[in-house]
Amino acid sequence: MPIRQQFNVYGRVQGVGFRYFTWRKACELGLTGTVRNLSDGSVIVIAEGDASQITALRQWLHHGPRSARVDELLEQPYQGQTPFSGFEIT
Repeated sequence: MPIRQQFNVYGRVQGVGFRYFTWRKACELGLTGTVRNLSDGSVIVIAEGDASQITALRQWLHHGPRSARVDELLEQPYQGQTPFSGFEIT
């Protein structure tokens, strides 16, 4: 059974390529889900995969790309029912 996690990333994460690099990392890890900017300046990531894939993404999200600065990373189980067929930037 896949794990579905939601990550909210705060800091300098918009306008620095964060979504693109997250998409690239998620695809590299074989995850499905989405990444998008929120109006409060944060980024939300919803990822689905096995425990090791989610752990690898979590570790990467703590730092993000070199152009970003992650101040806070919040995580919770994703309760939505949206089926994912790939990983998308929305």
